Amino acid sequence: MFAEASLSIWGWGGLGVVLFLITFGPFAIFYLAFYILCFIGGGFVVLLLFGKINSEKHLERCEHSYLPSTQAAILKVLEEMKTESKPIKIDRRLTGSSIIDEPLQQVIQFALRDYIQYWYYTLSDDETFLLEIRQTVQNALVEFSTRSKEVDWQPYFTTRLVDDFATHLRVFRKAQERLNEREDPKQRDAPDELLDSFFEAEVEMERKICRDVVCTSRKDEEGYLRDLCEVLLYLLLPPGDFHSKNMRYFLREVLARGVLLPLINQLSDPDYINQFIIWMIRDSSCNYEAFLNILKLTDKAAELEAVKDKVLEELQYLRSLDTGGDDINFIKNQINSLLFVKKVCETRIQRLQSGKEVDALKLAANFGKLCVIPLEHILVHNIALQFFMDYMQPMGGQAILFFWLTVEGYRVTAQQQLEVLQSSQRDGKKQSSQTTKGLLRAAALGVYDQYLSEKASPRVEVDEASVTRLAQKLNKEDPTPEIFDEIQKKVYDMMLRDERFYPSFKQHPLYVRMLAELDMLKEPSYMGSDHGDGESFNGSPTGSINLSLDDLSSGSVDESAQLHAFISDTGVCNEHGKTYALYTLTVIRKNSDGSEDIWKTYRRYSDFHDFHMRITEQFESLGPILKLPGKKTFNNMDREFLEKRKKDLNAYLQLLLNPEMVKACPMLIPYVYDFLENKAYSKGKGDFARKVPPLIAKSDIDPEHCRVSAQLDDNVDDNIPLRVMLLLMDEVFDLKERNQWLRRNIKNLLQQLIKATYGDTINRKIVDHVDYMTSPEQVSDYVKRFRDSYWPNGILAETPPRRDKSLRMRTRVAAKTTLLGIMPDELKHIIGAETTRKGILRVFDMFQHQPLNRRLACVFLEGFLETLFPQYKFPELFVKLHSRSPRVLRYSQKLRSLQKR
Repeated sequence: MFAEASLSIWGWGGLGVVLFLITFGPFAIFYLAFYILCFIGGGFVVLLLFGKINSEKHLERCEHSYLPSTQAAILKVLEEMKTESKPIKIDRRLTGSSIIDEPLQQVIQFALRDYIQYWYYTLSDDETFLLEIRQTVQNALVEFSTRSKEVDWQPYFTTRLVDDFATHLRVFRKAQERLNEREDPKQRDAPDELLDSFFEAEVEMERKICRDVVCTSRKDEEGYLRDLCEVLLYLLLPPGDFHSKNMRYFLREVLARGVLLPLINQLSDPDYINQFIIWMIRDSSCNYEAFLNILKLTDKAAELEAVKDKVLEELQYLRSLDTGGDDINFIKNQINSLLFVKKVCETRIQRLQSGKEVDALKLAANFGKLCVIPLEHILVHNIALQFFMDYMQPMGGQAILFFWLTVEGYRVTAQQQLEVLQSSQRDGKKQSSQTTKGLLRAAALGVYDQYLSEKASPRVEVDEASVTRLAQKLNKEDPTPEIFDEIQKKVYDMMLRDERFYPSFKQHPLYVRMLAELDMLKEPSYMGSDHGDGESFNGSPTGSINLSLDDLSSGSVDESAQLHAFISDTGVCNEHGKTYALYTLTVIRKNSDGSEDIWKTYRRYSDFHDFHMRITEQFESLGPILKLPGKKTFNNMDREFLEKRKKDLNAYLQLLLNPEMVKACPMLIPYVYDFLENKAYSKGKGDFARKVPPLIAKSDIDPEHCRVSAQLDDNVDDNIPLRVMLLLMDEVFDLKERNQWLRRNIKNLLQQLIKATYGDTINRKIVDHVDYMTSPEQVSDYVKRFRDSYWPNGILAETPPRRDKSLRMRTRVAAKTTLLGIMPDELKHIIGAETTRKGILRVFDMFQHQPLNRRLACVFLEGFLETLFPQYKFPELFVKLHSRSPRVLRYSQKLRSLQKR
């Protein structure tokens, strides 16, 4: 039965399959399987969606069951956000001056376009954020403008700014001095060693501040600028904008990394500074002598190589020209000049590469015979006297030199006091002669006690008989201006003839340095030919050499030259309420080779009078012969009187320059050349001695471990230009290294130079200039220049490519030449030619180190902020910001350890 049942099932099943295939076809089985799978999958999807929806509803019911009900305020905020935002009204007024606001608005628009809009529109099309940013920036500018108008900028520009620069220069000079003291030449020339020495000197001066981290680390510099900008935003922004962290951080980054950091990068670039120097002094003519001096003094072979390459390029161009006639002579002269420069560069490069660099002073001293300057000229010349003082001190002769100078001062003082006494008596005024004589006696006794008495230390060693006679005169007679003449003459003879003093001084290195300061050491011209080029040259291409005043005073003037001078014109000058006559002298010098030198100079009658008194005192035989026209108290500016005086002065000059007079008195020639030289006339011995104090006081050297302004003399006349000049002169030319006596005289000369030239009006000029610099017209011009430089033609300027090394090196040479060329000869006569060159090159070298320039930029920025916000504690803030430096920590620990001892 089971078998039959199985057979029937398979039979019926097989029959059903056959009928299915015959009815629906062979592919029907695949469709059936597909329908079954779709039915099962659809069932699973329906179950999944149904379960998910029910689960979410269940979780939502559970969540709301544990949360409080929604507050009405949140719903109200949501409704406000859904409504359309109100338009923001922006007031375009910023500074109160339309000529400033217009370009400033353009700057804001360009900045928003190029720094914000280009990325913001990729995130959102909503203009609200951009309008809020613009409004915030304008609010900050309005607050900045308001504070700027409340600040008196004159003290900042005339005192603080100069003090910051001079202090920076002082730290740099101290760093150079420390490097020069090291024995290893590699350490002296390493840039890293200079930076370390600089910042070590800075922390010793500032004590609580050192900017080394900020100036040498990009990351720390950015952090410093961020902190500074955040403080500025706190002061300038409305509270609502500042407390918005997103807005504050955004503006901080834009201000720090988009404005301040690029500005500091540009201002600290040495090449940019060199270009700026050339641009600032673009109106001055190129000084060929200064250019050659720079090439001979440079210690950078790269500068010489760059100049040499440019010279070779110019030579190739000139030789390629096809010229004739007069042009050929001009081109030959140019080629000779270029060959001379090429020879200078090659010689200097060879010295640097050989490592056999020698002192320029010693090198110059080996060529030819040195000029001999008489002792009498040394004693009345500021620069020469300094070196003679420095020599006399270790030789034990400082006391006799100071005695001679003090007596000169006493003589002038006594003459002045007696003249005042006689004048008052003639005018009928009552003035006690006993008082004047008492003062002179006290001064004379002071000189005697300090230098000649037995208790004097050190004592001037002269014969006792002369000292005894002087003591008797002081006890019995009224003191006269000539009371010390006998001993002073013996002291002068002692300095002149004693082998320890003047004779040995002429063989000492200090004498060579003195000649260098007087610009009387001339390195010989290169003689020979450049065989490689086939061109020859002989001597310096400058053609002629100008004689300096010091060459004339040394007696090196060609006595065969004939000199003629006459007054060609007369004028009346009114300066600071004082009227005086000025005479134009035309001077003609006929040289032995037939050539002529012609120049003009200007002299007052007082100059003629001083010159006449000087030569008649020196050459007594001229007194009866030369007669100077007398003075006239009233109507001395009358035209008829001036013409008569002009005629009389011309007669005086003709008699003075008569060949027979010159032949009879050849030693008169240097004095005449001194008077007729084309420069301001320097008064004679009487005027110089007038600047010498009756008694030379001993004073300590001022400490240098402080800011420059801390040492400003409170007793100086309240003259802003004088204070600024003295502040800078001390640091640029290192006048503190000189003895105090000469430093006081330089100070007096500068003070008299300013007063004689400008007087009190220079104060008004500076005030007017500061007002002009901060006027709306100038501020508008500054904004326009900034706009046009960053967005020329309204398009953001691309970062300029870095200039090649050769061009940067030639720019260095051009900048140094320009700086050295603008130095006036009067300054060289006051402080010395060599000192002037060293001071100018020191300032230039200071700007060739980018980290140091960044430090100076930070100092200027900090001083600006302290001036702009005087009511806030910015100095304390800067101490905190710069306290991160490890040098500050080490220095504080060092101070504490010293205090414990």
